[in-house]
Amino acid sequence: MINIDKLIIGFDSALRTLLTPAQTVRPVPGNELPEADLTEVEKRLSCALMRINHVGEVCAQALYQGQGLTARNEVVQQTLMQAAREETEHLAWTERRIAELGGRKSFLNPLWYGGSFTIGVVAGLLGDKWNLGFLAETEHQVGEHLAGHLHRLPDQDEKSRAIVAQMKIDEASHATMALSYGGAELPLPIKITMKLGSKVMTHTSYWV
Repeated sequence: MINIDKLIIGFDSALRTLLTPAQTVRPVPGNELPEADLTEVEKRLSCALMRINHVGEVCAQALYQGQGLTARNEVVQQTLMQAAREETEHLAWTERRIAELGGRKSFLNPLWYGGSFTIGVVAGLLGDKWNLGFLAETEHQVGEHLAGHLHRLPDQDEKSRAIVAQMKIDEASHATMALSYGGAELPLPIKITMKLGSKVMTHTSYWV
């Protein structure tokens, strides 16, 4: 049963994610590196890719909030909340990098948040092993997506590349953590559906 305190906390988290600048405890990766002299084409590419990554972190916040809201086991709830706190740092890093590049965040962030929150709630209702399995598969797919961005980002944009590289390490850690707490491997059709949904989000966020 979902209590009113969790709902209030979830609503507050949504507002913070969508309306206020995210905060980071760790230093921003690559912060000490000089700004590269990018061409306009390279800068637009980096902006678009970092916008996609920012959307991914908005979705991660919503997903973890939804999963934590319906998780049955307190240890699982705490695991999800810890992952959400670390994802908040990713949110801050990508947000800052977008600003440095002179770009903008996705206009559709509220839509992405709402959809991901709903998916998280459903995943939690299915039971903790599937909840954690969904988390692990999500992080696995995000890791693949970040690896692709490392290939696409301009070589000289070392600041963006440093952020993406550290995010990739963190996502792999979250996946391992979820499996260690008993996450089940998802059926292949679910994995494929998740990949298709991710493609829709990334292609749309590249432009909007």
